[in-house]
Amino acid sequence: MAIDVKELMAKVGKIRILTNRLIDDQLSGDYHSTFKGQGVEFDEVRPYVAGDDVRAIDWNVTARTGAPYIKRYSEERELTVLFMVDVSGSQSYGSATRSKAELAAEVASLLALTAIRNQDKIGLILFSDKIVKYIPPRKGRQSVMRLVREVLAAEDDATGGTDIAGALKFLNGVQKRRAVVFLVSDFQATGYERELRVTARHHDVITIPVSDPAESELPRAGLAELEDPETGELLLVDTSDDAVRRAFAETAAEQVASRDRFFARNGIDNVPVATDKPYIQAIRALFKRRASKR
Repeated sequence: MAIDVKELMAKVGKIRILTNRLIDDQLSGDYHSTFKGQGVEFDEVRPYVAGDDVRAIDWNVTARTGAPYIKRYSEERELTVLFMVDVSGSQSYGSATRSKAELAAEVASLLALTAIRNQDKIGLILFSDKIVKYIPPRKGRQSVMRLVREVLAAEDDATGGTDIAGALKFLNGVQKRRAVVFLVSDFQATGYERELRVTARHHDVITIPVSDPAESELPRAGLAELEDPETGELLLVDTSDDAVRRAFAETAAEQVASRDRFFARNGIDNVPVATDKPYIQAIRALFKRRASKR
């Protein structure tokens, strides 16, 4: 499908306004206290005072001045933040006011703008059953808007399945230095667990499962032909049948519970968001939860 540039830019502008309103001093402060930098860096030297660690003495400055000075270090604040966003066929679905792809773009924009305010670098990996686009990490507000444009533009051409394992392998190949990785997907995939465990040992991974209410509860609409957006498979379902509705809800609930148990067992932070609900409190809760662990 050809991209309607005017419509795309209108969506980008709407998300920019929305996320700018959501980011305040509190959210930025929570982000800053939540994510550690890559280590420590030299800050300055200052005169030695009783009780200082003698191992921190800068002997060159001490010899030059004739008085003891110590080296002072500060936490290296610059982070590399990578957004891995699923743009497979199922992400274009939405029964509420927005699609899962639009929600993914909003959440990624909010987090990216927060990261940029803290002078961090941001990068993007769009994936379906292949790598759709890779933008190496860089600084600057324009990087955020490009990230949003790319996620929304990919929605128009969203096809195919979801290969999370393949996307994680690609990430581990291009990003050698430790990074904060936000994995945004509906997780309608299998076989990614081993690669996610490997990635979580090397990077700080936060999963953001994106869902729509119709994926957990069938609307009562009588006979309906349902299409799998990733495979194109059609299925005729009687949505008014209570047994069918109950089985659908139970299966969906167990899939989510199994996924979340896996994340918890492997110490992976998990922030579910849905197309019919606000998400800012979920993001704030993540920051506060991580800050309390530190």
